[in-house]
Amino acid sequence: MDTIILTINCGSSSIKYRIYNWTKKESLAAGVVERVTIGGSFCVHEVPERDKVTIKRECPTHKEGIKLVMDTLVHPEYGVIDDLSGISAVGHRVVHGGEKFAKSVLITPEVMNTFKELIDLAPLHNPPNILGIEASVELLSDVPHMAIMDTAWHQTMPKHAYIYALPYEWYEKYGIRRYGFHGTSFLYVAKRAAVLLGKDPFECNFIICHIGNGVSINAVKNGISYDTSMGFTPLEGLVMGTRAGDHDAAIDFYIIDKEGKTTKEIYDVLNKKSGILGITGKYTDRRDVQKAAEQGDKRCELAIDIEAYRIKKYIGAYAAALGRVDAVVFTAGVGEMSSIIRGKSLDGLELFGIKYDKEKNEIAKTRNAECDISASDSKVKVFIVPTDEERVFVEDVVALLEGQYEEHTNFTYRFQAKEYTNTLRDLAFEKECQEKPELSEVKKTPPKK
Repeated sequence: MDTIILTINCGSSSIKYRIYNWTKKESLAAGVVERVTIGGSFCVHEVPERDKVTIKRECPTHKEGIKLVMDTLVHPEYGVIDDLSGISAVGHRVVHGGEKFAKSVLITPEVMNTFKELIDLAPLHNPPNILGIEASVELLSDVPHMAIMDTAWHQTMPKHAYIYALPYEWYEKYGIRRYGFHGTSFLYVAKRAAVLLGKDPFECNFIICHIGNGVSINAVKNGISYDTSMGFTPLEGLVMGTRAGDHDAAIDFYIIDKEGKTTKEIYDVLNKKSGILGITGKYTDRRDVQKAAEQGDKRCELAIDIEAYRIKKYIGAYAAALGRVDAVVFTAGVGEMSSIIRGKSLDGLELFGIKYDKEKNEIAKTRNAECDISASDSKVKVFIVPTDEERVFVEDVVALLEGQYEEHTNFTYRFQAKEYTNTLRDLAFEKECQEKPELSEVKKTPPKK
């Protein structure tokens, strides 16, 4: 019987999924349920060599969203398995594991209780993660469920990088420290960037920029996480879609006094009404921001400049922290698709040996291929590596099933192979190149050894 792995990644209003046949090494389907809990819900379902399918169905909670995913997978017309009993195991993204989890883990009632205890550390993310797990376990109660921890990758950070200059007893009593997030994405991208360089991953220093609605940068030293911009929660660091990132904490107390807001109200503003939305007053999607900026919206122009400036500062800081940088790597939706954010973030970094090709940067707008936008004389490579967290989920789940799982420092992923390919992305990239042939010029292939 084939080993079929389902991966679930629950956000506050979305559910990403992938179903993978590990035995035959092929993706069966991938998709996303959008607008969960907010009305107008729909699922976009993609199967290799078939047209995408959009299924509209209201999902007032994540339970209905998970049910829509399951129904889609077994649908007689566009499904890919006969029934749910064909699924061997399920892997779930969990954003915050505190110091409790240094690697992926089998989900048990005790593990779930720990996740619930940590909700306050990631209030936007852990609740939907937990709801997705509970709904999936209810529908697939006879198969093992595994948690892939977003914070696990960063457990290698040295103490001087993760301890805050706050009363030390806060760390001892409450675990207040830098944890970092987007770990699964950083793991995948770091391993793939090493492949593109043709080097042992543990001989590589990278600055990886994960720029999406959530944004963080990771300094990778000798193949492991050394420092990262997000902190105790996903609120610290860069400018994000709705999150404030770095700012003077005294501002929060000042506004509490001036406007009589509660701490909960301020926390809500910092997480949900700040960042790009706070600056522009109306947008979080960078495509909307860029379009409005091109039409003369000054606050949108300002938002782009602020975001790129903050990214540039972190790249410079991490270049100093690492001492040697082999590559700067962009990933996630904005990092993969926004040439303007990449360009403004990289301009003026020649001091660090970082130079990019402006023409290649404009061409490289794809989520389906690894690209090289380095200038020919750049001492530091500049790559774009589309992230694939779900692939990490799949491999961790299989390794747990087989009793072979280890922390990434003692484990080799299949996607680290030079010949590794992603069928869904390869097919999509071929179609993109038919409309935009110049894309093939920036695609990066691993060097021959």
